[in-house]
Amino acid sequence: MQHSQQEPPHVAIVPTPGMGHLIPLVELAKRLVVHHDFLVTLLIPTDGSPMKPQKAVLEALPNAISAIFLPPVSLDDLSEDIMMEARISLTLTRSLPALRDSFKVLAESSRLVALVVDLFGTEAFDVAKEFGVSSYLLFPTTAMVLSLVFYLPELDETYSCEYRDLPEPVKLPGCVPVHGTDLIDPIQDRKNEVYKGILQMAKRYPLAAGIMVNSFLDLEPGSFKALMEGKEGRPPVYPVGPLVQSGSDHGAYGSECLRWLDEQPNNSVLFVSFGSGGTLSHEQLHELALGLEMSGQRFLWVIRSPHEKAANATYFSVQSIKDPLDFLPDGFLERTKRVGLVVPSWAPQVQVLKHGSTGGFLTHCGWNSTLESILHGVPLIAWPLYAEQRMNSLLLADDLKVALRVKVNDKGLVGHEDISNYARCLIEGEEGKLLKSKMKELKIAADRALSEEGSSTKSLAEVAQVWKSHN
Repeated sequence: MQHSQQEPPHVAIVPTPGMGHLIPLVELAKRLVVHHDFLVTLLIPTDGSPMKPQKAVLEALPNAISAIFLPPVSLDDLSEDIMMEARISLTLTRSLPALRDSFKVLAESSRLVALVVDLFGTEAFDVAKEFGVSSYLLFPTTAMVLSLVFYLPELDETYSCEYRDLPEPVKLPGCVPVHGTDLIDPIQDRKNEVYKGILQMAKRYPLAAGIMVNSFLDLEPGSFKALMEGKEGRPPVYPVGPLVQSGSDHGAYGSECLRWLDEQPNNSVLFVSFGSGGTLSHEQLHELALGLEMSGQRFLWVIRSPHEKAANATYFSVQSIKDPLDFLPDGFLERTKRVGLVVPSWAPQVQVLKHGSTGGFLTHCGWNSTLESILHGVPLIAWPLYAEQRMNSLLLADDLKVALRVKVNDKGLVGHEDISNYARCLIEGEEGKLLKSKMKELKIAADRALSEEGSSTKSLAEVAQVWKSHN
């Protein structure tokens, strides 16, 4: 059915499970609606796990964005220890029949001009193709990781060993060299099904009509230059970030944190949070507590129970059987009550980072958290845990020089004395001052990229223009 050019252009967006994937796509949808007059429908695959935080985000959206939850698929046949990436990909693959039905309705009833998926969504390209609609990717992390995805098939053919055993660091065009041990988690075991899945996915990336990246030109100039040189058979790449949540208030814990911060001196508090999916072992929690205490620095610590599994790494964890505070060393809360605040499970991160008292952020280097700290000019202690976080920490510490990267000792832990040194160095030390001034420069660059004439604004306008000219 032909739709007239007078009809508003309509974009279908398919996020794969996890708040870290939903947030950038939702922010993209908002920009398309507010700045470019699109209609957007989010088609959301689910595996039946609780969707409360996702629903809270979706309920706050403008009317021009609608959300359809696809029928939940069953993952009961999977083993307990299957990697998160496999669960995410299978949720999408098993939702394809339902996705096709919804897509058909949208294509017949509106002027559907594009499908946008996130990094795990390439299987949905076939659905769009069937209806003559172009497929685009929103890559929710760095240009550096995107370079690795493009390079992976070649890496796979060149070496037979595990990448952690590579004699030399991997040199991706325009990026700092990456040791094999720092490459993304899902490719660390080549015998695992997840590795094969990621390799297949990498081979499908060239089928996209374009790839938007949640980063910006001034943050990764070398990587973007290499990606945008338009190598044969590669889609155009558009830096459109930072796409981050503007932050909203969430209840009592939120206001308690902010009230406490109001009472602290400027730039004096270390914010400690490992994101929604980040948990530490019992021993590591102890070392962290002792390190914070030993440093004498003020801290606001969002604590989770050891190895508590978060639902799809959402921002809100599954309720733990035990109160996370029970895992702290005896007497810790009493001894640190003048300098620290410990909150279980959740804090209003954007408001905390925005607050004048916050002087540093000890983070797992999830990309959403990283962009939030850049937008608020807060320097980092980089403590990567999983996914692509080691590559992010490398970019932040070695390339951008806005982070101290933690070192793990021979017991596989970050020791309390080291933690104490990192905290003191970041909040009080000379190196901390250098990191802070570098981060302030990045904040200015990020604001500039998002301004009316900024590089990311223009980049998204270019994509919007391509879609609007679609018949």
